Amino acid sequence: MVNRKRSNILPKDGERNILITSALPYVNNVPHLGNIIGSVLSADVFARYCRARDLNTLFVCGTDEYGTATETKAIEEKVTPQELCDKYHAIHKQVYDWFNIDFDIFGRTPTHQQTEIAQDIFLKLQKNGFLKEDTTKQPYCETHKSYLADRFVEGECPLCGYVDARGDQCDKCGKLLDPFDLLKPRCKLDGATPIPKDTKHVFLLLDKLQAQVAEWNSKSSKEGAWSSNGINITETWLKEGLRPRGITRDLKWGTPVPLPGYDEKVLYVWFDACIGYVSITANYTNEWEKWWRNPENVKLYQFMGKDNVPFHTVIFPASQIGTGDKWTMLHHLSTTEYLNYENGKFSKSRNIGVFGTNAKDTGIPPDVWRYYLLSRRPENGDAEFEWKAFIDTNNNELLKNLGNFVNRVIKFVNSKNYNSVIPDYTSTEATSFFESDLAHRVEEVNKLLAQYNAELEAVKIKAGLVSALHVSFLGNALLQHNTLDNKLFEEQPHKCAAVVGLAINLVHLLAAVIEPYMPATAASILTQLNAEPLIIPDTWIPNSIKPNHTIGKAAYLFTNIKPEKEKEWREKYGGSEAEKARLEKAEKAAKKKVDKLRRQEKKAAEGGKENGEKKEKSVEAVEKDGAQKLTSGVDAVKQVTEGIEQAALQTS
Repeated sequence: MVNRKRSNILPKDGERNILITSALPYVNNVPHLGNIIGSVLSADVFARYCRARDLNTLFVCGTDEYGTATETKAIEEKVTPQELCDKYHAIHKQVYDWFNIDFDIFGRTPTHQQTEIAQDIFLKLQKNGFLKEDTTKQPYCETHKSYLADRFVEGECPLCGYVDARGDQCDKCGKLLDPFDLLKPRCKLDGATPIPKDTKHVFLLLDKLQAQVAEWNSKSSKEGAWSSNGINITETWLKEGLRPRGITRDLKWGTPVPLPGYDEKVLYVWFDACIGYVSITANYTNEWEKWWRNPENVKLYQFMGKDNVPFHTVIFPASQIGTGDKWTMLHHLSTTEYLNYENGKFSKSRNIGVFGTNAKDTGIPPDVWRYYLLSRRPENGDAEFEWKAFIDTNNNELLKNLGNFVNRVIKFVNSKNYNSVIPDYTSTEATSFFESDLAHRVEEVNKLLAQYNAELEAVKIKAGLVSALHVSFLGNALLQHNTLDNKLFEEQPHKCAAVVGLAINLVHLLAAVIEPYMPATAASILTQLNAEPLIIPDTWIPNSIKPNHTIGKAAYLFTNIKPEKEKEWREKYGGSEAEKARLEKAEKAAKKKVDKLRRQEKKAAEGGKENGEKKEKSVEAVEKDGAQKLTSGVDAVKQVTEGIEQAALQTS
């Protein structure tokens, strides 16, 4: 049986020690379903599986709270950064609690542990020659005498003409920008026109660490069997060549830079966000180094969306290597593509899509949401959330397959035939029938169990769910083939006892293999069985529920969802045809805009050859590796006509 009591979990010598992290969600918005499946829910399944295999496991997550986005959002909501973070940390925790995400700790980044550990890493990088001070141009507001982060500069997008584009990205066409690209730029705080002004910053010399990062990457990606998109993204960065990246910013909300003359600057989120995993662990236990400085005995598994890959496979590993200290480094990387909504994109501002707080409002239990999202996990390409498929999945896969099998077995034992007491399936006659007619059923289950374990060990979460649900399919086949009914009980009681004994133990196993995916459903099954959780075995022996054991009362695991709910929910959450039509109209307008842009760019390019002008770049533009440069030709058409990019919640 599984021991569910957990406190002060530390690595154990001679055992497998699994450290799991989920990308730290940024606290400037409410997470939508794509964010949930992309990191926290996927990590939760793996953590629950590891515990169900009786592995020593620690699952760490928390909110990433420092940085420009927090300051910007705080200004919009007219609160302090701390007040904003308190609000959204609570919202995130409520959402994840409702989804039954079983963290060992869900912490926060603004802590003294974060400051101590991040500054220690920074100073060791400096000591070892991997930091360099340089001067860059940064937007400066002369009205309130302050440097402006890219997000504090707004203006007209030079690509699509959107008048409220930010200095880092246009929310309408999705193009990455530099604040100096904007037409008619203005300070977000007071509307004044910012000027370019020199400012000094510290850069992490990734180019000097490239060889060591590449060597580590080659080994870890193979030994840990990383997701293919994680491998591809990392190899692209390495192939293009790593460049120095600014790791300080002219902000107030962040980890202080431990250097003289940097009193008005903080460490940049690209550098210190991943350090949050370490500091949150340090908030969990003072013996955090047993997890994070123990590569011989700890395997680190990290879960995230693909947009967070470089921070975990390049920036953070380079920082670890550059300190010269011993670190537990990434073993397995599990990444996802995007989850789209009804053939469109999630957008909180336009009320399109289901966000964490909306799921509860539908009245559908968390396990149904978990099952549907995990069955559509975008592992090898983008996936779609569709209301019709959501309803069909509940009514067919869960209600008619899983629910039917469990309910039929429990009800039969509850009936007057057995009065809730398990019959003696070990009698000579019952054993004889089992060996001649039922033993092959156990072999089938064990083949499936071996497949399930192999899939979860390899973090193939969607495939593991298919295998788990197939256990109930085998159970239904067992009942169907042997015609479990009152007639069987009356005419062949020993055969009936053998079938019931096998079926009730299969239900017990089923509760174990679905628990990582649907914990509340598994708990309900255990209540009905009046049994403790079962450790997921290598080989299943159907004897965990003994003869003469008294079970509980049958209860429905799932309820039918009426088909008409599809229209109601689609309209409520912005998936209407009217909304699609509006977006199509916007795309057509964008195509016309890009035709005009082509002509302007061609003219500008010809002029540029003559005067050889060179634009200044801000420290944030350097990080984009030229991404702020406007794309022309076919690429520009594609980016603009794609319409509004997915409003993915930023994660670290």
